[in-house]
Amino acid sequence: MIRRGLSTRRVLAITLLAGLLTGGQWAMAETVRPYEHLQIGDPARRTRLARVELDTITDTASGQQIGAAALAEKLRDVRVLFVGEEHTNGEFHRVQLAAIAALHAAGRKVILGLEMFPWDPQPALDRWSRGELTETQFLDESRWYEVWSHHFGHYREIFAFARDNRLRIVGLNAPREVVRDVRAKGFDVLSPEIRSRMPPTVDLGNTEHRALVQSYFDADDPLHAKMTAEQQEGVYRAQVAWDASMGWQAGQALSSPSDPREIVVVLIGGGHVAYGLGAERQLRSSFKGQTATLIPVTVSSGAKRTEVSAAYANFLWGVPQTAQPTLPVLGVSLMGRIGKEPTKVIQIETGSTADLAGVKVGDILRELDGAKIDGTAALQRKIGDYRWGDSAKLRLERDTQSLTLPIDFRRRTD
Repeated sequence: MIRRGLSTRRVLAITLLAGLLTGGQWAMAETVRPYEHLQIGDPARRTRLARVELDTITDTASGQQIGAAALAEKLRDVRVLFVGEEHTNGEFHRVQLAAIAALHAAGRKVILGLEMFPWDPQPALDRWSRGELTETQFLDESRWYEVWSHHFGHYREIFAFARDNRLRIVGLNAPREVVRDVRAKGFDVLSPEIRSRMPPTVDLGNTEHRALVQSYFDADDPLHAKMTAEQQEGVYRAQVAWDASMGWQAGQALSSPSDPREIVVVLIGGGHVAYGLGAERQLRSSFKGQTATLIPVTVSSGAKRTEVSAAYANFLWGVPQTAQPTLPVLGVSLMGRIGKEPTKVIQIETGSTADLAGVKVGDILRELDGAKIDGTAALQRKIGDYRWGDSAKLRLERDTQSLTLPIDFRRRTD
């Protein structure tokens, strides 16, 4: 496997281990992606390869190459569309916006369903849709950098489109404490009210889904390899909890009585969408409406096309390979605050901005250009002010000594 810092599978592995670490910002790798070529999922498509070309959409049922308007037409009877993303890849978010705009232009009443917000009431989402908040106010009131942490710039144009067209926005994810409970003890410990937020039956027994989740881990992944079988099963339950809650809440976002013009477009990590085995499968078991999946696929630099499993998604949208992540990250993970103990750096991505600046594991980050850093949310909120090429000063504490390091936000090129 080609590696650039953390592999794509390593990134997804860290996502699956959410709750053990607090929201690190890791660069997505440009690498071979074995999970795009598995023979799982829809039996009618699993043994075929689908050709994906730049800036075209492949209908994997027929192999037909279509545009965005034709995609909207093919989705005319679909009520929930899951659109996969790599969270820090701007090309993936460009596809999401294009799909939303095409559906809106076709007369559909688009509802945005978001992985990055929990299902708890979010007045800030409603206020944003009504045009009542500035971006700064929205980031504050929605607690964006606490519930998600990824640079808002990745989603800015999508949220602007939703505001300008008064699209309804809903959070779909289970709150972190719910996922932690499921990971530690299983679904039976959930209260009836929480359990009602998920499908009547949550399927934990699909062997193909287990194989897919396992494919996201490197064999030498230091976090996964050290876990016991019981801990690995807990991680799998957490993944299913996310799938079940986001899938079910997407279906619940539709109006009752039904309005056939409505379609929930779910912005969600690609691992929850691939092969229809994640959120879509958990929803389908108790949902009468039609569902579909769309995943962008990266076409390597210099290539005109690529091929992936036709079962990977109903629709595949070819996007160019670009340096990742699209917007700045520092490249560290912080341990959550324990009591009065300050949060410390526990992992640093090789070759990242932090690594090149000389940040070390065990350092305590104190200030970035004068802004107090007391945890991941504060760090990512401040980093949202920067663009690639900007410089800053990072004050930290190392072995009780105060240090100030100059840092330059630079993209990786190797």
